Amino acid sequence: MSAITDLTTDTFTAGVSGEGITVVDFWAPWCGPCRMMAPQLERAAELRPQYTFAKVNVDEEPQLAATFQVRGIPTLAVLRDGKLLGTASGVVQADQLVAALDQIDAAEPQPA
Repeated sequence: MSAITDLTTDTFTAGVSGEGITVVDFWAPWCGPCRMMAPQLERAAELRPQYTFAKVNVDEEPQLAATFQVRGIPTLAVLRDGKLLGTASGVVQADQLVAALDQIDAAEPQPA
């Protein structure tokens, strides 16, 4: 069973609104770098089960991609408690990703 949830427009809000860190990978099946990112995301999910990992297929969910202003894929969006902290495009190694997430998790949330 994958530790990564596939999100759609209908399931997105519920999928990212939980407490803690959520990483959303915006991808497409035809995208070579996206296929390179997939095992890295799987590995990160294995290394940090306390975080939530999800994927959005931009071909099937163009409105979500537009909402997050995805211009290139793969793009990772990082949210804390359902609020967007930032996005980054390109392939990221699992070790680098979990190190960045751990830093974000250790930082105090900013007041709303």
